[in-house]
Amino acid sequence: MKFSSIFALFTATILLFSCSTSQKLETLKPEPDDASPLVYDANPSFINLPITVKLSDIENQTNTLLNGLIYEDNNIEDDDIEIKIWKQAPIKIQNDPAAPNKKIKTILPLKATIKYRIGTKKLGVELYDTREFNLNGVITLSSDVALTNWKLNTKTEFKSLNWNESPTMTVFGKNMPITYLINPAISIFKSQIEKTIDEAIETSMDFKPNVLSALEKLCTPFQMSDTYESWLRIVPIEVYSTNVKLKNDSFLLDMGMKCNMETIVGKKPESKFNANKTVLKPVAKIPNQISANIAAISTYADASKIMTQNFANQEFGSGSKKVTVKNVAIWHKDGKMVIALDVLGSINGTLYLNGFPQYNPQTKEIYFDKLDYVLDTKSRLMRTASWLGQGYILRKMEENCRYSIQPNLEEGKKSMASYLKNYSPMPGVFVNGKMEDIQFDKIQLTNQAIIAFIKINGTVNVSVDGLK
Repeated sequence: MKFSSIFALFTATILLFSCSTSQKLETLKPEPDDASPLVYDANPSFINLPITVKLSDIENQTNTLLNGLIYEDNNIEDDDIEIKIWKQAPIKIQNDPAAPNKKIKTILPLKATIKYRIGTKKLGVELYDTREFNLNGVITLSSDVALTNWKLNTKTEFKSLNWNESPTMTVFGKNMPITYLINPAISIFKSQIEKTIDEAIETSMDFKPNVLSALEKLCTPFQMSDTYESWLRIVPIEVYSTNVKLKNDSFLLDMGMKCNMETIVGKKPESKFNANKTVLKPVAKIPNQISANIAAISTYADASKIMTQNFANQEFGSGSKKVTVKNVAIWHKDGKMVIALDVLGSINGTLYLNGFPQYNPQTKEIYFDKLDYVLDTKSRLMRTASWLGQGYILRKMEENCRYSIQPNLEEGKKSMASYLKNYSPMPGVFVNGKMEDIQFDKIQLTNQAIIAFIKINGTVNVSVDGLK
């Protein structure tokens, strides 16, 4: 009888201990706001892209396009002259000393094959003598330059044609220089040469394919942090350009881009670049600094993952009254953030807290101000586990209900810096620049994510040297 009483007492103690150390907490979940598209107030960024193009690159491109026969007149019947002109040596393009920093001078070495016919036709009988000459000479042209619809346009004026030799032929018993007979045809010939040079420069200096290709690479989302799975995405709105300026041996062109910049946490986002919608707008002046407003987008799922890591191996309470957090989920409701903590220990269940997300500029962390249990959770804790409602435990939880975006910012700055140190998106194009410190602006909540807005200032320079 005594043994039975002891056994019953022992069993009751075990049951009581089990109940007291592993109570089931049934809390009411605050449902998230209805899902809707991710929409936020984007502040546009302005990126300045001053471009330097060497005259030697224009020269190389023009020589590539302009080769061999550049002018031909096969009709001898109209003026008794046939002319064929070939480029004999590479074209030289330089700053025109006659109009420094205003015009470019083009020097075109040429070889000419000329047929000249003398004689007459009487009574149906042709009495002609045709002679052929091979001459060498140099054409000098001068061009005004402007940028129109992405292209470098020139307005070229024929300045001179100097023959290296002046052979003569006997005409009616007199020695007559052949160049004297040819020069009257130059009025027709020179307009064709002017047009040929203008077309060659326009074709070779069409910036649109290169600029759009560079913008496409720039706007392809790139990973800033492997650990935090963060990506930077640039979405262009408008592209601006001033007119070109000639200075010494280079053309200077100020370009700028109005865009939205986003940092997205999670899987790689799709590019939003659309070449067909990118229009070049002429402007008088562009500021010489980058002003980047970046939207750092942390989806609630990804922020939950980071906060779950913060709670790993953390215990709340002491002795027989303690719990560990196994999972964290956060969402948005009524302007606040709801934080759900799945706990195991002397209490099993889900604790729901809410608070306002804030940013600490010293630690570069997003934390939750005025964090407290939601009303239903607080009321149930008061009845079943009041020790969890104590201030010091709540403060300890508050310390873990935060996540740093400093690694994201530093990784982002490091990644962006790599694009500003002699970065070459294509052969002959080089990007250099510098960035100032990253500054936090504000936080905005959406139904799907926390948006942290940050600002970056700096400078960027793009040079074209050795374009292929």
